[in-house]
Amino acid sequence: MSLTRHLENVRKIGVLRANALGDFIVTLPALKAIRSAYPDAEIVLLGKPWHKQFLVPGRTPVDRVIIVPIKKGIRTESHKGEDENEVNDFLIQMQKEQFDIVINLQGNGISANPFIKKFKAKTTVGLTCEKSEKLDFSLDYYYSQSEVIRFLEVAKLIGAKTIDLEPEIKVFREDKEEIEEFVLALNKPFIVLHPVAVDVRRMWPIENYAELADELKKRNFEIVFTGAVEDRDAVERVINNMNFSAINACGNFSLGGLAALLSKASVMISADTGPLHLGRAVNVPTIGFYWAPNLINWGPLTRAIHRPLISWNMACPLCGIVPNDPYPFEPHSETCDHKISFVRDITVEQVLEALDSLTINEYHKSTNKVE
Repeated sequence: MSLTRHLENVRKIGVLRANALGDFIVTLPALKAIRSAYPDAEIVLLGKPWHKQFLVPGRTPVDRVIIVPIKKGIRTESHKGEDENEVNDFLIQMQKEQFDIVINLQGNGISANPFIKKFKAKTTVGLTCEKSEKLDFSLDYYYSQSEVIRFLEVAKLIGAKTIDLEPEIKVFREDKEEIEEFVLALNKPFIVLHPVAVDVRRMWPIENYAELADELKKRNFEIVFTGAVEDRDAVERVINNMNFSAINACGNFSLGGLAALLSKASVMISADTGPLHLGRAVNVPTIGFYWAPNLINWGPLTRAIHRPLISWNMACPLCGIVPNDPYPFEPHSETCDHKISFVRDITVEQVLEALDSLTINEYHKSTNKVE
């Protein structure tokens, strides 16, 4: 690994991270450290269309977003393929940007490193492995590590340091205006339940939420379910199985509006998915469901207001295989990929115990950032 150093005359820094919400959220402490180390540099995120829409100036340390074209190992989209001409035009554009530093925060470097080296930046920084091209400043990729710490270590390669371990997203006034009438109509403290994730293996069984929501209602909380538009029907079935009422807000808000809603909640209870990390970033107390191997990479690093509930059940109940090779839930094709919850053994009682252990007060609201 190259020696750590602070670089001089840095005007523009490019950061490659072209994937989903949770994947971006865990880079925020590192981006904050880079901003502190290089206060006058422009930080440009090389990301996806949703980044460009959400990451307006001032919300995070990112000053500008450039959308990366679809390319294998860099950015994938369902039902869309790579356009070689589009990729070549993008690389020409990146050379014209004249980056002083380009940082790979995306994977082990096999795909990303040859890609960012074509930008012809003065300095390349990031993650590498035995099979990847080397960079000027590099850190070996080892899978089982907190993603937050991983990227803080990368930032440290160029002299960027921080003591902040949790991500931070600023909630703007317009975000709060989007949800103002909705929150006023609730007229009581509310808990957000976010039951659905892309991978069902990371989801607490959705049928459990009816019982949980009823118990929370008995404690005089309003219950707000969040999710994507396509989650509405599944959530509606949960609400129909409840003895009390609840609100189905799936698809109701923009990403900024969702951040504002979470910032006003007493607690967020969620599957291990992007919105749970967004909740952490707006400083709401969270209770998250984690399969033990995933907790290492994606769990919160602090416990003042965060309670990860962990399933230690390693084997698939259908075939008995532990899908941990080479990475959790990314097994070789000949091993288990059954779509069944791996956190199903966590009980409603454990969720309520976690809730009781949290001091639900104004702490998280007092520290929210509003512009």
